[in-house]
Amino acid sequence: MRLDRLSSAILDNKRAFPHTTRLNENDYIYAQSGLSHEAISLFNTMKDEGINPNNITLSGVLSACASLGALEIGKSIEKYAFQKGLLHDIYVATSLIDMYAKCGNVENASKVFDEMPLKNIVTWNAMISCYAFNGRAKEAILLFNRMSVSVKPDDVTFVGVLSACVHGGMVKEGREFFNQMRSFYKLVPKIEHYSCMVDLLSRAGLVHEAWDFIQKMPEKPDEITLGALLGACQKVGNLDVSEKVMRVLLKIEPRNSWNYVISSQIYANLKKWDDSAKMRLLMRQKGVMKVPGSSWIEVDGDIHEFHVGDGLHIDSEDIYKLLEFLYIEMKLKKKGYVVDRNVVKGKNKKVEETLPKWWKFIEKSRRKQIDIEQ
Repeated sequence: MRLDRLSSAILDNKRAFPHTTRLNENDYIYAQSGLSHEAISLFNTMKDEGINPNNITLSGVLSACASLGALEIGKSIEKYAFQKGLLHDIYVATSLIDMYAKCGNVENASKVFDEMPLKNIVTWNAMISCYAFNGRAKEAILLFNRMSVSVKPDDVTFVGVLSACVHGGMVKEGREFFNQMRSFYKLVPKIEHYSCMVDLLSRAGLVHEAWDFIQKMPEKPDEITLGALLGACQKVGNLDVSEKVMRVLLKIEPRNSWNYVISSQIYANLKKWDDSAKMRLLMRQKGVMKVPGSSWIEVDGDIHEFHVGDGLHIDSEDIYKLLEFLYIEMKLKKKGYVVDRNVVKGKNKKVEETLPKWWKFIEKSRRKQIDIEQ
């Protein structure tokens, strides 16, 4: 259905707009439709054909980079925007902040934000969310306070600052911000704000209060909110609330294997073996299969996707060898790595030139620089 609507939109563009405008519009459509690879590919095609992408296109392709975690591609687009005089365009700059935030590069996001000559509420919200989702709760709250002096926060702002409280474990502050929405800013909390509060309380182990928030929600809770509470119930060993959450989850998401698995584990942790077995049996009876997890990473400008336990990637054999090597080294030494001089990155230029590309993959996934032990 989504592809049908996408094709229709692109066809309408083809009829209504000239070639250059159409390509800009189509690139934006790809990005907003979740077709991130296609958006980046079309952007590169436009450059190859000598067509100048406009600010909306750059904003869209940066969103595509954000969704893929394609940091290096995003950086190259920033350079392109600088060359074309679009770096301080409010749409491009805000998208840059969002891209850097989702790639975990808070410093670059902050630099773009600080250098913007003009900021609107979307820009402020993007930077607050950047701090929030990268675990820098205090900076998010400080920026919120700075913003509120001259710009009135909206409901999106409060999603960001409440998320900061979630990631920072700031229960008291979260309650205060939630109450301020109505009492001071005259904003009506939406399901997103209630979900943040449920997540905050769940992580703090306050599962009964979290359940109370769910019951007060203006709409039915989604599976993510309920899942967070169910996970918290497992952590604190609460059966009362967990069974209430289970019943709701299994109604709205009967095909999600995680719901059955976590419910079974909760019963098992409480030594309710019969109930645990019943949950596993119910899963089999409904024909629900566990879906393997997946992840992706950017290496040398290419996006590589992996699924749990698969061997389909062209370099799977080398990757598993490196993972096995790291596992052995981590067991031998808790801090740092004892590594072979001939395969690891160090100060020797010749060694670095022979570095296998998938060692770079391991470096990035571990988020740790690997040096030759002297």
